[in-house]
Amino acid sequence: MTSNTSFDFPFTAVAGQEQLKLALLLNAVNPLIGGVLISGPRGSAKSTLARGLAGVMPAFISEGDVPFATLPLGASEDRLLGALNLEQVLQDKQVSFQPGLLSQAHGGVLYVDEVNLLADHLVDQLLDVSASGVNRVERDGLSHQHEAKFLLVGTMNPDEGELRPQLKDRFGFMVNLGNQYSIEERVQIVRLRDQFDQDPSGFCEAFKYKQRNLKQSILQAREKLQQVGCADEIRFNIAELCQQANIDGVRGDIVWLRAAMTHAAWCNRQSVTSDDVQAVAELVLAHRRHEVSDPTPPPSRRPEASKPPQLDSSQGQSSLQQSKASEQGDMSEQAQGEWGSMPPQSLAADQAIRVTLSAKQATTSNPQNLREVTPGKSKGSHRGGYRHDVQQTSQSVDWFRSLSRQPQQWPPENLSFKGAKSGQTILHLVLLDTSASSLQENTLAKAKAVILDLAQQAYLAREHLTILGFGQDGVTELMARVRAPKDIANWLDEVPAGGGTPFRQVLQQAQSYLQQEHKKDSALLSRTYLLTDGRTQADVADLVLPGELALIDTEASAIKRGRGGDIAQALNAQYVSLDSLFETEL
Repeated sequence: MTSNTSFDFPFTAVAGQEQLKLALLLNAVNPLIGGVLISGPRGSAKSTLARGLAGVMPAFISEGDVPFATLPLGASEDRLLGALNLEQVLQDKQVSFQPGLLSQAHGGVLYVDEVNLLADHLVDQLLDVSASGVNRVERDGLSHQHEAKFLLVGTMNPDEGELRPQLKDRFGFMVNLGNQYSIEERVQIVRLRDQFDQDPSGFCEAFKYKQRNLKQSILQAREKLQQVGCADEIRFNIAELCQQANIDGVRGDIVWLRAAMTHAAWCNRQSVTSDDVQAVAELVLAHRRHEVSDPTPPPSRRPEASKPPQLDSSQGQSSLQQSKASEQGDMSEQAQGEWGSMPPQSLAADQAIRVTLSAKQATTSNPQNLREVTPGKSKGSHRGGYRHDVQQTSQSVDWFRSLSRQPQQWPPENLSFKGAKSGQTILHLVLLDTSASSLQENTLAKAKAVILDLAQQAYLAREHLTILGFGQDGVTELMARVRAPKDIANWLDEVPAGGGTPFRQVLQQAQSYLQQEHKKDSALLSRTYLLTDGRTQADVADLVLPGELALIDTEASAIKRGRGGDIAQALNAQYVSLDSLFETEL
């Protein structure tokens, strides 16, 4: 007869990952630290240690087993926060609250796998409750609140997309894991896993005493924490270190102090020492530190066999002919290393120029070959699994209003629906050509002027902005996704240009990035602006970018090569000439 009892791999049996173990244990001692965000590739024991923690952690509220709740990726807001109890309404004709996962996790661990793929509004609500310890629900005719004190553990695979910096900061600790192990560690890990799979019950029994001793150590550290003191000298030291790391706000200072005091209690000390401060430094700073340096991206290594720069149009033509003889578009971009021998240079942005993308402005040097495409208009097919002419959000039934209007009838004949959420998230993705050819005719400065206006409009509308630069033979994330800042002029002025044009590479990266963002938020509206002079022979017809796409042709040469129009047609993008924007402004 087969037993249905399930066993989690014991926490004390996991080999390696000492930094993650310390982070989890310190949070088990003091949940006010704010939880742990674990970033690492597949197979790095993220989930194993998170699940194993419940086996060694004493309950926060009462004796007994520690609750362990898992928030699945597709969970709804009702499932997380709680909602109207329909069964109670139907049977007893009374309005009552159906607890959600936050209630189930009270006093234990709430585990969120792939937190970077969770919708941002759910992450916000989750972190709010984690910080306050109280879940307040005002919806569906309900007004309810309950305690929700738990240890929050989130895991993410950075290959599947990053978590927004604003949300990262709200996790107390962050641990970046690797999956590179020594030969001895690999052998030990495989041996332990094999023993567990052969006899889970016997394996857990063998580690029973280690598990019990660790649980007792956590209890003792909780008691010791009440007696730990911290001298002003240590507090000033923490403040100085936070300032040196250029972290935003003072949340890092608070978390660092709590963590250092908790580490002192874990080590059975009465007061915090510099060793405690250093022991938790990387856990606190991993997701908060900012480099105190010039914000411009470092120049990429140029090909060794680059020639002296020759910026006349004939040289550009010979470079393109050499590129065409190579395999594909990526190879053609390497051939443009002739531009790359010029050291990177910066150009300040011109005055912001208004960008209004509409069919009226969609012009091309070869209009008979280019179909105008207005953002938001579908070509009649699904593109990358995303249709921007179809409403992505669906209304859910408002059961409270439906039942209260027809209390004696089931199912209700006329259903009431919850109103659609206002404030659709809009993401502006800017792809800026920073190759050396953009230094001609003040092209880069004009392109930056376009970005200034896009950023200003996004700021006023409280929309999100991401900027990727492609040049210097590489793609650089100039600005990770943020709510558009108030002023980026000084920062943008310092962005340099030089090197070749990795055109296909930036579009591939943009395609992958947008697919991840749309996967996290199906209602997301993305608008991509590709600012380039079109000096590439890369074949990009097979690439599809979700959302709206506009190519702003920055080519300012006297003799137009017309590649911008061809590229726009291949990408099914709206085509806008940068010169036309300035002519309209004048």
